[in-house]
Amino acid sequence: MSDTAVRIVVAEDEPIIRLDLAETLRSEGYDVVADTGRGDEAVALVKTHAPDLVLLDVKMPGLDGISAAGTIAEETRTAVVVLTAFSQRDLIERAVEAGAMTYLVKPYQRAELVAAIETALARFREYALLEEQVSDLSERLEVRKLIDRAKGRLIDDHNMSENDAFRFLQQQAMSSRRSMADLADDVLSGKKIG
Repeated sequence: MSDTAVRIVVAEDEPIIRLDLAETLRSEGYDVVADTGRGDEAVALVKTHAPDLVLLDVKMPGLDGISAAGTIAEETRTAVVVLTAFSQRDLIERAVEAGAMTYLVKPYQRAELVAAIETALARFREYALLEEQVSDLSERLEVRKLIDRAKGRLIDDHNMSENDAFRFLQQQAMSSRRSMADLADDVLSGKKIG
């Protein structure tokens, strides 16, 4: 997210509440890019506008807010805040399991709304960072396994020690200006190296 205003889609089935919510958000400096009274339309609007955050009422026609949250969390990179008139624990747990970063019980104060939005955005950024780190670690692990298999091939085929096999891959990578993973691929596919 950049220095520009946070872009929000509002989904609330009560038109007066939806209008008030949009006006409140705009007065707080947020950019309300779209609004709707239906859950299925909220999903479509999120796909179309790619907002930073979506506010979803739990009870809406077309698709309830929890189902919409699940679809949005699976298919987009958008933080979700669920609005509910009920503070039932099971409802809140379902919303969080569906992908909501936080929830807000109606009626709420302006400060609570802003706090919920900022909390959801912060949690979403943390979650995205963790996903990146997990992906990076998974990628590194795969490269490590590839290099270990190549070292094993060099040990078996050329009677090298493990250290010698690693140094050979490292030196070949430096001299050919290629990655060790690429060289490991070549070793495993039987290509001549060096």
